[in-house]
Amino acid sequence: MPARKKAEPLYFNRELSLLQFNERVLAMAERLDTPALERLRYVCIVGSNLDEFFEIRVSSLKAQIAQDPNSVGPDGFTHEEAFEKVQQAVHILVQRQYNLLNEQVLPALKAEGVVLHQAADWNAAQKKWAREVFHRDVMPLLTPIGLDPAHPFPRVYNKSLNFIVPLSGADAFGRKATIAIVQAPRALPRLIKVPPAVSGHPHGFILLTGFLRAFVGDLFPGMQMEGCYQWRVTRNSDLFVDEEEVTNLRQALQGELSQRNFGSAVRLEIDHNTPPHIEAFLQKEFSLTAEDTYRVNGPANVARLMQICQLVKAPDLLFPEFNGRIPSPFDNLPNRSAAIFEAIAKKDHLLHHPYQSFTPVLDFLTAAAIDPDVVAIKQTIYRTGEDSQLMHLLLSAAKAGKEVTVVVELMARFDEQTNINWASRLEEVGAHVVYGVVGHKTHAKMALVLRREKGRIRRYGHMGTGNYHLRTASLYTDFGLLTADPKLCEDMDLVFSQLTGLGERRKLRSLLQSPFTMHSTVISMIRAETRAARAGKKARILAKMNSLLEPLVIQELYKASQAGVKIDLIIRGVCALRAAVPGLSDNITVRSIVGRFLEHSRVFYFYDQGKESVYLSSADWMDRNFFRRVEIAFPVNDPVLKKRVIDEAFTLALRDNQRAWLQQPDGNYALIRNRRAPFSLHETLMERLG
Repeated sequence: MPARKKAEPLYFNRELSLLQFNERVLAMAERLDTPALERLRYVCIVGSNLDEFFEIRVSSLKAQIAQDPNSVGPDGFTHEEAFEKVQQAVHILVQRQYNLLNEQVLPALKAEGVVLHQAADWNAAQKKWAREVFHRDVMPLLTPIGLDPAHPFPRVYNKSLNFIVPLSGADAFGRKATIAIVQAPRALPRLIKVPPAVSGHPHGFILLTGFLRAFVGDLFPGMQMEGCYQWRVTRNSDLFVDEEEVTNLRQALQGELSQRNFGSAVRLEIDHNTPPHIEAFLQKEFSLTAEDTYRVNGPANVARLMQICQLVKAPDLLFPEFNGRIPSPFDNLPNRSAAIFEAIAKKDHLLHHPYQSFTPVLDFLTAAAIDPDVVAIKQTIYRTGEDSQLMHLLLSAAKAGKEVTVVVELMARFDEQTNINWASRLEEVGAHVVYGVVGHKTHAKMALVLRREKGRIRRYGHMGTGNYHLRTASLYTDFGLLTADPKLCEDMDLVFSQLTGLGERRKLRSLLQSPFTMHSTVISMIRAETRAARAGKKARILAKMNSLLEPLVIQELYKASQAGVKIDLIIRGVCALRAAVPGLSDNITVRSIVGRFLEHSRVFYFYDQGKESVYLSSADWMDRNFFRRVEIAFPVNDPVLKKRVIDEAFTLALRDNQRAWLQQPDGNYALIRNRRAPFSLHETLMERLG
């Protein structure tokens, strides 16, 4: 077997791996078997993902370059080399994204009566209607700013839509015009529906950009307008809170949030036909280069087109409607309080969303809120949404006089303000609200109910791999466990005590917990499989997660592979491990499944000398999850449920030959496609569990 080259890096670059994931998402939009509106949705998802990529990852790369440009990372690149490769990859991806939008997706939608009208193609009736809308609804809200010594370049919000208008001539005061800036107010819709009689199609739309391009000259009467070009700047949106100096996390975070929209610029998007001198002017204004600039042939914020998927009521252009079934016994309980606790007391119940409904979790918490025997509810909240049924249940429980303790993670990226608002509302009704541990995000997903039964307190718990968020529970694949197991529930209570109080670390009997035991236990279990393989015994590792980055875990997986352990990894997104490299990782496969649902569950399997240890977790195998977050991994002990997890998370997933991508030794991914005997994980589980 040929040996691995010494110069070959052991790890793939994090940012490039993340961009590869977005390539796989875009591939869903390229597939002709994806319904037309869903194809548009995938194009928009990539746009939204790239926004966050620049706001967080690219801004981090720029900071690393500023600090030490020649430092070499584990991927073998200096920070500058990595940044250059990332820029090249993004430019290619963005070009592919807009080509796909314009050449395939929009024409396919037009054939189905869904049309995005371009100003250059308006007929007389459409232009007349558009002019009326512009003057009535758009123009009154616009404030054009002519740049001169009295009117400096305006402050620009992160990702806001703007237009630059080169002008000539003199105005009423004799001022010579050069350039004007028009900022699109946030109150204006970015997409406006056209009446079918005007559109000529059942579903016609015009972007705000189209109105400005056609009629912006009306804002500058008597001046010569030489063009109108959209542009958008993306800023560093990572928040910094000095953990050593902060005394009130919520106040400190609110102060940071007010400045998030004005961080340093990291990307400039401009209209594809913007003149070079205008491009250079904008680059100078934001201290950006040509490499930081992206010319786009379409809306600068392509994610805005997602509204079309919501506004067009055409089921045949979407995936068939699917609502996960409520599993037995929760589908037929006589009432929503005592009966649900009796069902959980009898045995553990596994839920696999979205194939199975999230309703049993809500019913569990509803019962806790109204049952007179429930005395306390403890809950972690990471992401839950602005109008959350679950949070309303906690509010009602607190109002009813129950002891409600909520650990709200204020640093949940881009959900900070939503969580601050919920924390305030909970405090107003008497709930105990804490913000976990400064420096360690509380990412664990737990709900614990304490109920008085026969003069004693009995605990009931729910733990999951995903957020308590009703919408994402219908879109993300996640496991959840409803249990009254004393060991599991007592461990949960100990974790809550750590989060709300002070004291030395307490030993947990069943749960693994970051930042204390999860990393060391995962390493220990990998090493146990390695020893078994070297002794000639059966050894097997299966793991499913969103991201794999932690170096020591990867090193131990390499050693296990070299010892003969068969390892199958299902990693949706970022994966720094190099699979199937001769002499390094011959026995490791890495798959990524990208389909109708977002793969989100974290599941770890170790053969463990025939015991078959299975854990469900909120944690990926990343540095942050192991060392800088409060996470849990909980065992699945019931033999029937364990078999279900192995089957649904791994056996079926490894059979997928329609939506699965296999990592190649060079780091690229190849789609696994079998047309003769097609097998889809998502469709199979929808049919089996739904």
